[in-house]
Amino acid sequence: MLRFHRVVWLAPFILTLAACGGPAALSTSSPSDHSSIQQAASDRASSSGKPFASVAQARFKDDGTIPNNPKYSVLIYHGAVKGMNANQIVRLFHKNNWGNNWIDGIFDFHHFHSNAHEVLGIAAGSAEVQLGGPKGKIFKLSAGDVVVLPAGTGHKRISASNAFSVVGGYPNGKSYDTQTEESNPLKQNIARVGKPAQDPVYGNKGPLLNLWKE
Repeated sequence: MLRFHRVVWLAPFILTLAACGGPAALSTSSPSDHSSIQQAASDRASSSGKPFASVAQARFKDDGTIPNNPKYSVLIYHGAVKGMNANQIVRLFHKNNWGNNWIDGIFDFHHFHSNAHEVLGIAAGSAEVQLGGPKGKIFKLSAGDVVVLPAGTGHKRISASNAFSVVGGYPNGKSYDTQTEESNPLKQNIARVGKPAQDPVYGNKGPLLNLWKE
């Protein structure tokens, strides 16, 4: 993620510009037995009284290079931040305790984080992003979507529009690592990363809190 590093003051917190991943509207490549995808529209309401965004879940197996997460599923929130610009998405994530935020793109190689979950909010443009590693699936992500990647989940940008922009964040502002190949110590790190206390979009209520089971 740290292809380059700049710091921009955005009161009342620091915003780090880095490169990793970003979310949006969903389409998938053809299915395989390596992963599973579930679509679940939520009719529950957030604390603001508005219904939660429709959520898709995806699970990916360890492929020998990319570990993915054995416990938690990838969550894709369709249109959850539609109409919000990058700074507004940063403020939303920060308010819900997903900090260490950055605005950038997604690396064009398979990588994962062993010590932190990651939220990606698509602020502008669109992209095709492969999740789950080389044997995973390609998703079309567009402005307004949010993707929550549990620790260990592989992600790679396949293509993107010129305007593509992503906001990233991590529970409790965790300093994340960037890895490209699994090892037993990294898999042990992944197993130690627990369920966040808050949903990055909806805070103390939200799909993540119900869908991620301890």
